[in-house]
Amino acid sequence: MAITSENNPSGSYRYRSSQFLYAMTYVAVTLAVLVFLNLYCSTISKRLIYRSKEHSLVEKCHLAADELGTLEELDAFAISQILGKMESLTVTRLIVTDPGCAALYDSALTAAGQRILLPEVLQALEGDDVFNGDYQKGVVICRAATPITHGGKRIGCVYMTEYDPVRGALVRSLQIHVFQITAVLEVFVLLFALIYSARFGLRMSRIMNSMRIIQSGDYSHKVVIGGSDELAMLGREFNDLTDRLQLSEQKRTQFVADASHEIKTPLASIKLLSDSILQNDMDAATMREFVADIGAEAERLNRMTEKLLALTKLDSNPSSEVEIIHMAPTIRRVSKILLPTAQAAGVTVELHLEDPCPVLLLEDDLYQIVFNLMENGMKYNVPGGKLEVRLFREGDNAVLTVSDTGTGIPEEALPHLFERFYRADKSRSRATGGSGLGLSIVHAFVQNNGGTIRAQSTLGKGSCFTVTFPLFDTEAAL
Repeated sequence: MAITSENNPSGSYRYRSSQFLYAMTYVAVTLAVLVFLNLYCSTISKRLIYRSKEHSLVEKCHLAADELGTLEELDAFAISQILGKMESLTVTRLIVTDPGCAALYDSALTAAGQRILLPEVLQALEGDDVFNGDYQKGVVICRAATPITHGGKRIGCVYMTEYDPVRGALVRSLQIHVFQITAVLEVFVLLFALIYSARFGLRMSRIMNSMRIIQSGDYSHKVVIGGSDELAMLGREFNDLTDRLQLSEQKRTQFVADASHEIKTPLASIKLLSDSILQNDMDAATMREFVADIGAEAERLNRMTEKLLALTKLDSNPSSEVEIIHMAPTIRRVSKILLPTAQAAGVTVELHLEDPCPVLLLEDDLYQIVFNLMENGMKYNVPGGKLEVRLFREGDNAVLTVSDTGTGIPEEALPHLFERFYRADKSRSRATGGSGLGLSIVHAFVQNNGGTIRAQSTLGKGSCFTVTFPLFDTEAAL
């Protein structure tokens, strides 16, 4: 089946030709089956008639042969006398021959004295009973022959022919009725094949037209295919695909818009500060302050670019490499790195780490996860607040919780926390240099490593992020 577009009408023609070919193939196969059944019924009916006639006609031959076998020598007069007394020999034609195939008696009075070289006669003179049946022009024709013996010596043979138009008419009627039934069935098959082909083509055309619409960029389009067959399943899968495409396109559009907006903000600040330097006479201290602001905005832009690159890398080529690590040392290392940030924010960091907690995870990925969660807990905390990090075992899992005593997150914002560029408090996020990408990166790293993450928060009391990874059984591995 060829999928075509508006610029490929020949492909559409090939599709319709294939559709017609499949329909005609179905018709041809059913026609062959019906013709076979027709021939089979006709042959079987003839065989049944031949079998019933064989018993009757051969028995008549035996009766005649037994009576004629009482003669020491066959002659036309004696044969006529004996056969004339046998009223049960009602056949179309009866011939009696001598051992040399010469006709001594012919009920039709046409072959007397002539040599009868019929296959049945020759075979009967060899000592066999013979029967042959035939059907010609609505008449069943049966032929039988049997040898005549006297004193253990073959002295001739009896040959009988019987024409049966009654049974012939029965065979003819059966053939006509079977043919009529075959013709009617084939007409229904042809109509069914054409209707089914047209319906199939219409449903397939809907899918193809929908594909053209999707190709044009309308991802909201849905194909309507009724039924529960494969095409209906294809239609449902197609609609699911368009839903995913539409969602992906919406996310892509939103991502581009958000990224452009976020990048535009530091660029606008850099331009404004640089224009101020160029257009105003400043002392060295003021100029250094402006240059420092430009550097801060450039650093913010750099961080945002790095996070975008990290997300793009995770989307396009998620790492399949893993290693066995203990989580506690990495958490302590991150805490040490972020200690100046905590001190600057006036936040106390408490670590409660249960060790060992071995997991199958890249250490760099765990570092990114812990760093982002702890950095957020410090940025969005309150002066004099506390950041508590816990690591413990729970069944077959290692559980990491990062909780802060900040202002908390609104309940309606919790389902969107891990969306890219989403920020519950945009004004505060901008003030702290946030881009709305950190939690998206955390979520991607956690999912790519087979873990789960969830967020809980209470306004005015703080937030808690819980990350769970399956524990790696080192004893089982050994």
